[in-house]
Amino acid sequence: MDTYQGTLQAEGFKIGIVLSRFNQFISERLLEGALDALYRLGAKKDDISIFKVPGSFEIPLVAKKIALAKKVDGIIALGTLIRGDTPHFDFLGAEVTKGLAQISMEDGVPISYGVLTVDTIEQGIERAGSKSGNKGTDSAFALIETLNLLRESGLD
Repeated sequence: MDTYQGTLQAEGFKIGIVLSRFNQFISERLLEGALDALYRLGAKKDDISIFKVPGSFEIPLVAKKIALAKKVDGIIALGTLIRGDTPHFDFLGAEVTKGLAQISMEDGVPISYGVLTVDTIEQGIERAGSKSGNKGTDSAFALIETLNLLRESGLD
């Protein structure tokens, strides 16, 4: 029986990060967490490209263009959606999630989902570096492990 599990070594991988500027005070902390994790895992600054988009709705389009350009091995999607008084949050969250999953499946480029969907600003802050850790960090770890899993198992 063969069992595969990727290692946490980022050296040599080209990474694209798509970052929503909306709710920037939280999303920038997610970016800091992702970059810190990537550097600790051996990534070089020249191997990371950051694409800042206006909001979360634009993340899938830019991720698709990055995937089609074939200049990165994987993508980290980062953003923050905070529930409001309208159903806009639900529609947006569902479409961003579905769009990113579709891109990853169609184009074969691993995409790590670091888009927070929270009820309050406080929950967003907690998930971007305080009580609940940093989901940007978690997303970077997940992407690197997935990239290595694909490489080490011969599925890349």
